[in-house]
Amino acid sequence: MNKQDISDIRRHFKVDSELLKINEIYNVYIRKETSEIFYEESRPFAFLELEQQELFLANFKKVLTGKLDIKLFEVKFQQPEEGATGHTQQLLYEGLYTEETEDWTEQMQQIALKMVQDVQYDNDIVVTFIRGQYYKTTKRQEDETEVNKNDEVYTTPFILSSLNQTELPKQSLVFDYVDLEFKSNLLINPVIKLASPIGGFLFPCFTDNAADVNRVLYTASKPNKPDLLFIENVLNGEQIVTAEEDKAVFEEIVKLVIGESVDSKTLAGVYEEVNHLLVVEDEKEDEPEDIPMLDVKEVERVLKASGIEDVSTEQVERAFKTVIDDTTYEMKASNIVPNYEAKSIKINTKVANISVSAQDLKYIKQVNYNGKQCLLIEVEEDTVIDGFTLVSEENILS
Repeated sequence: MNKQDISDIRRHFKVDSELLKINEIYNVYIRKETSEIFYEESRPFAFLELEQQELFLANFKKVLTGKLDIKLFEVKFQQPEEGATGHTQQLLYEGLYTEETEDWTEQMQQIALKMVQDVQYDNDIVVTFIRGQYYKTTKRQEDETEVNKNDEVYTTPFILSSLNQTELPKQSLVFDYVDLEFKSNLLINPVIKLASPIGGFLFPCFTDNAADVNRVLYTASKPNKPDLLFIENVLNGEQIVTAEEDKAVFEEIVKLVIGESVDSKTLAGVYEEVNHLLVVEDEKEDEPEDIPMLDVKEVERVLKASGIEDVSTEQVERAFKTVIDDTTYEMKASNIVPNYEAKSIKINTKVANISVSAQDLKYIKQVNYNGKQCLLIEVEEDTVIDGFTLVSEENILS
């Protein structure tokens, strides 16, 4: 899935949406002490009170909120062993297409129990499953909110799961208008924290109008902190790489090829070349979107195009072998330069910490001034500090 696919389905999680219909909701309450199901409930989503529907819809949006490879991860299912039962891909596939509610809840219950099989949560948890249909027209409009009867529409059945912790409400002091007295507000019913899910997933993945039942979109609770045990034991998925890990691998490979010391112009050139891959891909309006990847040959090309001389394929291959032990490894260009214009590059010094975008890195240089190392920042306007305009060095020295 790409960010546009995720954005499209997320924005239709709202009451009375014509392009997304939720048929059933299944909630499982699991006590932390026993890791067993304390209560379960399955019912048509339309039978919930409007306020409950809105709370759940906001929760489902949260599950699909975040950047790819940072908070959201496309996970490929492992191949099940011959004769094995209870594989999550099979449970989800059967649950997606079964017409019997009892079968659907039984399959989702098996997945819910996987979530607590080898994990001890700090609080009781609630696992929510929904299944429904997502309708997507062949030609998307920016203000698309309903189905036009003349549009050709693709229908994608889906299952979405949300994992939420509970907490006991805090004791408070309230004023009783009826009895005209102050009272302690003792509430014992746990609150389900729908606003901050600690995990979840969407099945199947899809790109444009094609569903991929071999992959599931997993949601981590924190950026760049996927639950690897959840991915392996609950989803039965293969290993994933975060954007943070991809960028670290790229940096180590480049260091091995060109050395750890580099000027800002060269580094800016490397980021510019990587970003160029993303820009070119975005401009392909009539072609399916491919994810620009950096393999050995592409890294070599990027370094040479950045002005780095004497770079060979053999050097880059050795670097790949040393860092990742795989000369066929590929990195996503979007993970190397997640946002070319955002101030995502941090420069930390003893005097000050500076944030700068990759596109503006070329305006920063390290120079030697009066025998001391200084950071030189090229600016197009006067610099103002606390209302005072700084005088340039040339004027002072003159």
